[in-house]
Amino acid sequence: MNTKLNYGLLKKLYAIHSPSGKEDKMIKFLISYIKSLPGDIKLGKDTYGNIYAVKGEAESYPCVVAHIDQVSCCPHPHDFKPIETRDYIFGFSRKEHSFCNLGADDKNGVFLSLEALKKYDCLKVVFFKEEEIGCRGSQNCMMSFFDDCRYVIQCDRRGNSDLITSIGCTDLCSDQFIRDIDPEKWGYKEEQGMMTDVETLKEKGLSVSAVNISCGYYNPHTDEEITVKRDLEKCWKLVQHIIEDCTEVYSHEVGENSFYSYYDDWELESEIYDFIQQDPSLTGADLYDMYHTNFPRLKREDFERIVEEYHLMYGDETEESLTTHQTFMTNGKESDKEDSSSKLTIEHRGPSVFEVADHVHHTVARYCAYCGRAMTPSDVNDYGSLCERCYMKEYY
Repeated sequence: MNTKLNYGLLKKLYAIHSPSGKEDKMIKFLISYIKSLPGDIKLGKDTYGNIYAVKGEAESYPCVVAHIDQVSCCPHPHDFKPIETRDYIFGFSRKEHSFCNLGADDKNGVFLSLEALKKYDCLKVVFFKEEEIGCRGSQNCMMSFFDDCRYVIQCDRRGNSDLITSIGCTDLCSDQFIRDIDPEKWGYKEEQGMMTDVETLKEKGLSVSAVNISCGYYNPHTDEEITVKRDLEKCWKLVQHIIEDCTEVYSHEVGENSFYSYYDDWELESEIYDFIQQDPSLTGADLYDMYHTNFPRLKREDFERIVEEYHLMYGDETEESLTTHQTFMTNGKESDKEDSSSKLTIEHRGPSVFEVADHVHHTVARYCAYCGRAMTPSDVNDYGSLCERCYMKEYY
């Protein structure tokens, strides 16, 4: 198994700015690069501009997909340069003395697709346009291209350990495919993910299994985005394993895995909590502008509600528990007299401890994965995806 990656190629991809709707330079580069690769590779484009590549002749093919656009909220300065260190890659502008968005979401996936296309004799690859503004490329793709595919792999997930097997209400793959991948052996675990192209393909009728894999980028959609090289290499190992060892056609229709099709609002909101934790100054409007394509079911007011709830649940408890406009003398006794030399005024700064407790113990955060009973944030913290009754039945 090859673990060495061509980081020079990856940095070339990072250097090509390809915001949604303006991917022409990236398309031109990809076509030129793929034509330079050895082997019998057939290239094509559909009417929307998505790129298709088929290498070799086979009854069935492994298939890898990626999207070639990046978010447009982080423009590249003219002197943008990807900087590679021993462990990381990040974007930087010397003139502006600032970090810049890499576009690793999803140029890491594009890169691994090209590496696979170079290595393997029989493979199908698709490069989609405009994923970041609602998966428009995959919405308009040629579904017949996937008729002879064994499965579809996408590397478009932040972090280093998630194997996405369901997105929202859409289950992506068969149990047999998951067993043959054996994610734990490779340091991955099953998770529910956010909107991306494989979900769109399944909703359009893709009849084989699909997964989305963490590929080593962090802080997506921000100028602080980085790639951790070790985590990208870990993803490459898993991709190679799937292509080399999963040789069956893994048929799957949406809805087969009914248990996994549960739409987990709590997990979804936890994802957004992670973004706020990284930068507590983010507003609902900021998050909507940056991530609304990743959470298509959420409106601007939903993001604003989630931000408010985050600060309610995880804000400064010391400040929140103070009473409004209480005036105390320096000797500790209450007073209504105005004596600026000896009084201390404490003002309310946020919801009271009673409001916090009411939210934690009475707000519905999700529903039990077994019986459907409503669960509060406190229940989720104690029992995870199951209510107390089902948790006790399951484990005790």
